[in-house]
Amino acid sequence: MKNKIKKSNFFSRFNKLGPGVISGAADDDPSGIASYSQAGAQFGLNLLWMSVFLFPILYVFVEMSARIGLVTGKGLISIMKVKYPKKIIYPIVFLLFFTNTINISADLGAIGMSANLVFPYIPSFLYIIFFTVFILFSEIFLSYKTYVKFLKILTLSLISYIITALIVGGNWEQILKSSFIPHIEINENFLIMIVAMFGTTISPYVFLWQASEEAEEDVNNRKIKDLGFGKPRISKNEIKIMKKDIVLGIFFSLLIMWSIIVTTAGSIHMQGITDITSAEQAAKALEPSVNSFPNSGLIAKIIFAIGIIGTGLLAIPILAGSSAYAFSDAFGWKEGLSKKFKQAKLFYFTIIISTILGLFLSLIGFDPIKMLIYAAIINAVIVIPILIGIVKIGNDKKLLNKNTNSRFSNAIAIITIVIMSGSVILMTSVIIMIKN
Repeated sequence: MKNKIKKSNFFSRFNKLGPGVISGAADDDPSGIASYSQAGAQFGLNLLWMSVFLFPILYVFVEMSARIGLVTGKGLISIMKVKYPKKIIYPIVFLLFFTNTINISADLGAIGMSANLVFPYIPSFLYIIFFTVFILFSEIFLSYKTYVKFLKILTLSLISYIITALIVGGNWEQILKSSFIPHIEINENFLIMIVAMFGTTISPYVFLWQASEEAEEDVNNRKIKDLGFGKPRISKNEIKIMKKDIVLGIFFSLLIMWSIIVTTAGSIHMQGITDITSAEQAAKALEPSVNSFPNSGLIAKIIFAIGIIGTGLLAIPILAGSSAYAFSDAFGWKEGLSKKFKQAKLFYFTIIISTILGLFLSLIGFDPIKMLIYAAIINAVIVIPILIGIVKIGNDKKLLNKNTNSRFSNAIAIITIVIMSGSVILMTSVIIMIKN
């Protein structure tokens, strides 16, 4: 009886976790898993430090975005539209739509390829079509909170990477050193991977989604009538709860990142495989955790497929949703997943168009693993102006009153923008030099 109570308490608490945890889980989407797996396979433990290095960065920007949405009851683009000229806002919105659609395409391809690992008799394109229809139906006709309850449980399959990392192990002294001491190589592949890891972790869609979802919470709690209408009264306790939620989500996200790199470095990299070109190769990283079981290869594939499908089904609606929030904020459309289709037609049409375009690109036949890396690199470029906007809004006393950025947050944010800009410029310079 006690065990049942404990289990029910666990799942009830798990289901009550807020937007911060959902964003954290979605940040480990197929794009993230592909990038982190490639980093471990190609460079061993040399990029493990990124998982620790990114924690304060990701926390600062997600917290800023959440605080802005919670305190103002508006999305980021809605506020940026008032503060900045249209010639800046509109390109950001359309580039965000473009990169999100590429990411959706790559995530759908990864889902189809992963499902095909377990049931190879069904072609991948049929899985892709099925999951596209399922995602659109769920996002339009189901409550997003109901949909997410199931998906959050699926994302727990990523814990298998933590277990495998502990089993694979290795030289723990070296693992700890690699976790905290940065290793830098000035060559094309290494710099591309750093930029890809920045792009897949410090993703623009996460910040836009986080702000809009916090504003949606204001609507659900009847603090405002609708997104962008009214100024919600937010207590210090609500800010504290939001921050705890974000810390938990980001910790889980980056722990999975750390575990994937350790796992692929200790299994795939050690086997001499330095370039992951298929889902089957990526799934092999999980075999050490099930080696003692019969059909360990199949079990590893199933665990891998569940993780990819679960995070993909969670991330794709967030990608399409963040595009819809951005367009709605920019053009003044009615918006919100809490609304029915008839109440926010243009909002939902944006979701449908982005997802269907992603489906089309996926069916053309691009390599999903490589597409995920390219999408991450594009994200790293487009996110820089968005980060600048977040910092400026976060310091606006007229909008946020006493809830402006701390000196620590501003310092981390400025350093991050400089580092990300520098890494993109350095990567571009090295590639140009090599090409010439």
